[in-house]
Amino acid sequence: MNPTDQSLMQQMQISIIDIEYRKQLLGLTAPELQELARVRYLIEADLDQMIEAFYSFQTSIPEINSIIGDADTLRRLKMAQHQYILDLFSGCYDSNYINNRLRIGLVHKRIGVEPRFYLAALHHLKIRLFDHIRTCLDDQAWADAILVSLEKLFIFDMTLVFETYVWSLINEVNHSKQKLQAYASALGVHAQEMETLSRIDPLTGLLNVRDLIPLLNELIYRAEQKGEPLTLVFIDINDFKKMNDEYGHLFGDQVIQAVATALKQFARDEDYCFRYGGDEFLLVLPNCTEHSAEHSLIPRILEQLHLTHQQVSLSIGIHQVDAKSGYMDSSSLIRAADSKMYAVKKSLKMQQTEQH
Repeated sequence: MNPTDQSLMQQMQISIIDIEYRKQLLGLTAPELQELARVRYLIEADLDQMIEAFYSFQTSIPEINSIIGDADTLRRLKMAQHQYILDLFSGCYDSNYINNRLRIGLVHKRIGVEPRFYLAALHHLKIRLFDHIRTCLDDQAWADAILVSLEKLFIFDMTLVFETYVWSLINEVNHSKQKLQAYASALGVHAQEMETLSRIDPLTGLLNVRDLIPLLNELIYRAEQKGEPLTLVFIDINDFKKMNDEYGHLFGDQVIQAVATALKQFARDEDYCFRYGGDEFLLVLPNCTEHSAEHSLIPRILEQLHLTHQQVSLSIGIHQVDAKSGYMDSSSLIRAADSKMYAVKKSLKMQQTEQH
């Protein structure tokens, strides 16, 4: 439920049963409260003068005067104080009375009245009311009884006001906590997005080389522990610079993307596809042999590439490490596959030269 659809009592989960229990703890009985209503006429007679004297004293305190700020605010405060005092002697202390007391605490908290200033003001108000009742009542025993009941009611009100202060503070803390959590969550998502972007090549969607060496070392270590083969495929687009010069960089980008698409389409879930350089790619194939890569994976990649770019050819070097031939570190494995790729490229250039 929206908080604006609830009373303060409901928001703070204060029940009528709880209110009655608080009265019992203070020994505040129904007959006592009715006695307060009997002297209301005495208060009403001089109420305006008491309020003027009360605020004359309050505004002499620089901090209070600063909080009040202007004549219009002072006028509204006097009206509120007028009703507050009359309610003390209303004889009716139901949920409306409780909500009004709670609202007083909330308003004082929101406008920045510190508890020490509120307590001081309440003390001075109580003194003025007590003096007035003692002056106006000839029956001293009755006056004393009224003052005892009024003292209990002031304490009862004070607990409500300060409970609202605390409740409001807790709400502020929780709201700030929620904002911090939301900010931290958004920051975490942003950081995760930035982390992902830093790992992914923006043109192809393949992994970039940032984490290649540590990842490859880890995969080689795992392969060695299990005695499994691991194969690295080094791919280079032939005559890429020439294509860029003749057809433009946009076409070159399309070729790179077409190669990347083919790699992603046929790579297994456990494989890793990297854009190694401008026109170079690496495939890391755990638990895969050189023979399987050469005769199963690569033909499908080439077939897919030629569907869109028939004129594009690739130089591909494939190198396998396993328990029989021995394992090597990541840099050595890359050099081995690179060397094979350049051997293929050199062979292709020789064939082209012979044909011309």
